[in-house]
Amino acid sequence: MRLRRQRGGLVQPVRPLVVGLWLIALLVGCGQPASFSAAAAASSPAASVSAPVGTATAVRPSIDPLSGLPTVAAVSLPREARTVLATIAAGGPFAYAQDGVVFQNREGVLPRQRSGHYHEYTVPTPGSPDRGARRIVTGGAGELYYTDDHYATFRRIWP
Repeated sequence: MRLRRQRGGLVQPVRPLVVGLWLIALLVGCGQPASFSAAAAASSPAASVSAPVGTATAVRPSIDPLSGLPTVAAVSLPREARTVLATIAAGGPFAYAQDGVVFQNREGVLPRQRSGHYHEYTVPTPGSPDRGARRIVTGGAGELYYTDDHYATFRRIWP
């Protein structure tokens, strides 16, 4: 943990504060994961689906115009998935050795991309004796997907 010395000799943690603020913003629906770049959002067709000027968040369409998949608001995901999103944004550490490995998209449910575009992360399933079926898959252009049935179906995560 990085510490910053304040005037008067007080020491305060910096990274947990930043991550905590980001997580709070994510939970109230105003934040964007670090992997969701503004440039990627601005260049996508989804960028044209936005809220009126002066509002903080974009309107979430029911179907993602880029992938044709249903969407889900980040705040609507299970608590464990929101925690994994925050961990991804913070760059780790991750609970499983497989977290961050290349996702091959063998099922072909996600849009076709070059090898190495997608990476997967385990979302713990309470009561499961193993990693369970829930995953978050990130894309190289900042896209985020959630599956709770081990890649059979996906939903595009909308910030």
